[in-house]
Amino acid sequence: MGRYNDISFEIGGKLVVLIEHQSTINPNIALRMFQYVNEIFEGMIKGKDIYSGRAVPLPYPEFFVLYNGSAQYPDEKIVKLSDLFENPQSLGLPGKTHPLLELEVRVLNINEGRNEEIVKRCSKLSEYSKLIGKVESVLNETKDLKKAAEEAIEYCKKNGILKEYLEKYGKEVLKMLYAKWNLKDAIAVAREEGREDGRDKGRTEEKIIIARNLLSEGSSSVFVSKMTGLSLEEIENL
Repeated sequence: MGRYNDISFEIGGKLVVLIEHQSTINPNIALRMFQYVNEIFEGMIKGKDIYSGRAVPLPYPEFFVLYNGSAQYPDEKIVKLSDLFENPQSLGLPGKTHPLLELEVRVLNINEGRNEEIVKRCSKLSEYSKLIGKVESVLNETKDLKKAAEEAIEYCKKNGILKEYLEKYGKEVLKMLYAKWNLKDAIAVAREEGREDGRDKGRTEEKIIIARNLLSEGSSSVFVSKMTGLSLEEIENL
C-alpha cells in the first residue's frame, strides 16, 4: 500500500520536491520523507537494470515541512534522519565523522509574522497562513472550534483571502480544519499520558475516530489518509 505525502512534484527529471504541512512537531518527519522518496525512486527505476555498468540518473531531492501549529517553533529548523540513529559508539562501533545515510528536511514556520519573505513569495501560502491564523485567533477567544472555523472561512471570503477556493471547497476546508485541530488536540492529550506505547495507542485510537467521522461525512479515503496519517488499507478496514 502506497504512502501519501501532502505534495510532491518532479521538474524535468532533474529535481523532485516533497512538501508536508504539519500543525504538530513530529520528530519522525525525516523518516517519513525517506519512505516517500524511496517509493518515488522505486517507481522511477522500474524496468531499468540497476546491476548494469551504467549509472541510473535520479532527480535531486528537496524536502520541506510547512509548520503552522500553536506550539513555539523557530522560523526555520533542519531535521535530520541521523537524529534518529543509535550512537555508533554505544554499539561498540568506531566513531564516524558523518552518518553514512542522511536526509535533511527544512522545516519552515509559516504562522503569521514568521518567515514573511518566504510566505510573501507565494500568495496562496500567505493566504493559507492568514486563514489558519484567523482560526487560532477566534478559537483562543471562544474555545469553540466549530465557530472558529466557520468565522475564519467567512472572514477570509469577505476579505478576498482564498476566496475562490473557499467558495468552491468551503465544506471540504471546514472538515479539514475540524480534523486538523481534533487531531492536534488528540496528539497533545496522548503525549501527556504515561508511557510511549500508551501514547502511540492513544494517537491511533483518536485518528481512527476522526477518520470514521470524515468518512461518514463523505470524505474520500485519500483525503482522510492525508488528514490522519492512517494508511489507505487501515482506512478501508474501518
